[in-house]
Amino acid sequence: MEPPLTNAGQLIQASTRFARRLLTIGENRFELLMVEVQEERERLLRAILLALGVAAFGLLAGVALTAVIVVLLWGLSPVAALLVLTGIYGATAVWLYRRLTRLLRDWQNLPATLDQLRKDRACLEKKLT
Repeated sequence: MEPPLTNAGQLIQASTRFARRLLTIGENRFELLMVEVQEERERLLRAILLALGVAAFGLLAGVALTAVIVVLLWGLSPVAALLVLTGIYGATAVWLYRRLTRLLRDWQNLPATLDQLRKDRACLEKKLT
C-alpha cells in the first residue's frame, strides 16, 4: 500500500496534471494553426494562379476587342473610339481596385485558431477565478 499523499504531494500531482493538460491544449492549438496555415497557403497560391490566368486572358481579350472596335470605327472618328475605350477601361480598373480594397479590408487570418484561443483563455480565466 502506498502512503497517503501530503498536501505538497497532492499539489505537485495537481500541478503536473495541469501542466500536461496545458501542453496537450497547446499542442492541439499548434496543430490547428499549422493546418490553417497550410490551407491559407494553398488558397492563396490558387488565388494567385487564377488571378494571373484571368489577367492574361482578359488582357488578350481586351487587346483584341480594342483592335476590332478601332478598326470598325476608324472611318467615323478614331480619336473618339480610343477615348471611349480608355474611359471604359479606366472605369473597370477603378471598380476592380475598389473590390480589391474591400476584400483586403475584410480579410481575416486564421480565424478558427484565434477563436479557439479566445475560448481557451475564457475557460482558463473561468477556472482560475
